[in-house]
Amino acid sequence: MPAVAPGAIDCDLHPAVPSVKALLPYFDDHWRDMIVQRGVHELDSISYPNNAPMTARPDWKPETGKAGVDLDRLRVEALDEFQTSLAICNCLYGVQLLYTEDMAYAYARAVNDWMAAEWLDKEPRLRASIVIPPQNPEYAAAEIDRLAGDKRFVQVLMLVMDEMPLGRRRYWPIYKAAERHGLPIGIHAGSAYRHPVTPVGWPSYHAEDSAAQAQAFQTTLSSLMTEGVFAEFPDLKVVLLESGFAWLPSHMWRLGKFWRGLRMEIPWVDRHPMEIAKDHVRLTINPRDVPPSADAVERLMNHFESDEMLLFSTDYPHWQFDGDDALPEGLSPALAQKICQDNPLATYPRLKETV
Repeated sequence: MPAVAPGAIDCDLHPAVPSVKALLPYFDDHWRDMIVQRGVHELDSISYPNNAPMTARPDWKPETGKAGVDLDRLRVEALDEFQTSLAICNCLYGVQLLYTEDMAYAYARAVNDWMAAEWLDKEPRLRASIVIPPQNPEYAAAEIDRLAGDKRFVQVLMLVMDEMPLGRRRYWPIYKAAERHGLPIGIHAGSAYRHPVTPVGWPSYHAEDSAAQAQAFQTTLSSLMTEGVFAEFPDLKVVLLESGFAWLPSHMWRLGKFWRGLRMEIPWVDRHPMEIAKDHVRLTINPRDVPPSADAVERLMNHFESDEMLLFSTDYPHWQFDGDDALPEGLSPALAQKICQDNPLATYPRLKETV
């Protein structure tokens, strides 16, 4: 496996909220009293159950408690181990699970302020995504505006499965705010669980849920393109986090096939979907869904027709690889350099700024 060169930029790691108690100092008085008196339960992301093997690699899992809650461990196991220069924190606390828009907004603000105080203030190599309440796009846009002045926040975080496909105009205030501040939209694996995670109903097992995420990313990307998000917001970048990446060329071929016959209904899609993807879409390198073969990787990259779309990630502490095996076979040194440093810097302009 190619080694990760010193100075890599990790575009997806996951500090975890230890408990709702840790967030209480970051709520205003009203919501702090409300949460304590009502006994609001923990909002752990149910896409990654605490005891599921994929949630934490064995050597990254503490003997007791959650993985990802200890900054010192993250420094040693994720930042130092991979000689990372910068890393983007994507906090998967279950803000999106709440049905009340006002409480979701309060939780998003608390999570973001907690992230700034407990992680970004204490480790200069860390950056973060803005957690938003997609239940109310106006609230979400307001939270983007509130935090945009803090250059350590470099992205807006959403889940791939929400109440409706993410291209729908309901979500456009979020994209407008993100584009206004030069922030990519990071779409991460996960669900608000308003609807079944497969097109044919609820599955029985977590393995089915995990496998269905790739199909959700395909559907979401189709939605963003056909609804006209990239035509309306021509400077917007979208980063698909934990989506895999081997599916992209074949899905773009399939979407392009039907676009050719049906483009009269979506005239704003004025070029082949793969060309749009090359301009607007980026994907993190883990989890890998390509055979461990240099030939397979080379063929796949030829189908991408671009060396600018993949971004380095460890997905710490999720279990996607063992040891330091963070890159797939078959990458040339030049391509590994692009994936680990050049592409992240091009995708996230704020990473170039001194904070």
